[in-house]
Amino acid sequence: MEEDREYKDTVQKLFTFIEESPSQYHAVDTMRKHLEAAGYEQLLESGAWKLKSGGKYYVIRSGSSLIAFRIPAQDSQNYCGFQIVASHSDSPSFKIKTNPEMNVEEHYVKLNVEKYGGMLCAPWFDRPLSVAGRLIVKENNRLVTKLVNVDRDLVMIPNLAIHMNREANKGYDYNIQKDMLPLYGCGEAKGKFMKQIAEAANVKEDTILASDLFLYNRMKGSIWGACEEFISSPKLDDLQCAFSSLEAFLQSEDPLPSENVQANEQSEVDGKNVINEKNVINEKNVINGKSIPVHCVFDNEEVGSQTKQGAASTFLYDTLTRTNSCLGLSDEDYLIRLADSFMISADNAHAIHPNHQDCSDPVNHPYLNGGIVIKFNANQKYCTDGFSSAVFRDLCRTVNVPVQTFVNRSDMAGGSTLGNISNTQVAVDTVDIGLPQLAMHSPYETAGVYDTDYFIKAAAEFFS
Repeated sequence: MEEDREYKDTVQKLFTFIEESPSQYHAVDTMRKHLEAAGYEQLLESGAWKLKSGGKYYVIRSGSSLIAFRIPAQDSQNYCGFQIVASHSDSPSFKIKTNPEMNVEEHYVKLNVEKYGGMLCAPWFDRPLSVAGRLIVKENNRLVTKLVNVDRDLVMIPNLAIHMNREANKGYDYNIQKDMLPLYGCGEAKGKFMKQIAEAANVKEDTILASDLFLYNRMKGSIWGACEEFISSPKLDDLQCAFSSLEAFLQSEDPLPSENVQANEQSEVDGKNVINEKNVINEKNVINGKSIPVHCVFDNEEVGSQTKQGAASTFLYDTLTRTNSCLGLSDEDYLIRLADSFMISADNAHAIHPNHQDCSDPVNHPYLNGGIVIKFNANQKYCTDGFSSAVFRDLCRTVNVPVQTFVNRSDMAGGSTLGNISNTQVAVDTVDIGLPQLAMHSPYETAGVYDTDYFIKAAAEFFS
């Protein structure tokens, strides 16, 4: 079917994006390249901003977080608010420690690593892994960041044979410092790791002053299943959402098809104003054609977001307030427009597991290929409420995108995401959503072949 071909084409683009993004630094750099190819101009936080009507811009913080936005082409001072989609660039992994090499009786060299985020440990064993991240080097008397990716199978974490651990299949408490250290080479590999890293980055080893290096899974993405209905890949959480948001953000610059363009007429429906038959107004203007669309990707969601480039930082606040100021508007103008803004917090969701249905809520359990998942939590681990869920449901209905719901079992603790954290800095109506997946926080996760397109379609409508 032609439709299936389009879904698979999107998935292949997703796989390419993930392959080009072995670390959060590479993910942001990949997005930068796509934005610049589309005519977006980089703004520096350390420099003055001059914005113009119809201008397209992006800003990067710490090399691992990015915000892109565009100014309305006409009457930009009267913009109505911000339409934000926020995701994150990082994934659970192992970070390589300073002084990484460890000698094993002069016969092996292994790497000293620590856990980054809450990953599933067992799937990291016996897979081809490599190293990617960034280096800080001294160049022409300046400190410069260099991205590095050793683009080959480099290390592996070997399992302990069943003969030496008879309890392995009965459950095992992995000790990161003992069980999870990757094998790098035989004895003659001693002293070669940073040399190899320097060579991959095309720099001299003695110019490297510091590094942020991570392990990543080398296995490529795959489409599989009886009818090729499933996908598996590294880093689906959360590069699937980051990719979809970027694609939608860029696609939404094109004019909408005529059948989706409706007159801005108001009518009374059940005592409430409705605009364009889709934009529910409840003392607010939530989705409109004069807002500033914002594609936002934070780092460090997997470790709590409490960093200068995380969702708890001032990065989004700083960007929005500077944008407002550069358009010649006051602090009060900013607050007025913030009240008419909306955020989609996009971070993947747990699908019901075919072997563990009892781990899901009896009613609110999404399926792969079932559509975008709206996430709820009574204790506000997710910030969705009745109003924001209604806005998002109505948006999806407009473009015929299916919607599902996720709520944790009441007797099981769940995770959280960046929506409620970012709201401490930029308080806007927010819906927490995600794409359904299995094996979340594994180095090789599984999702549905159709769901990426669903989110691109909905987010493009939101940004338009």
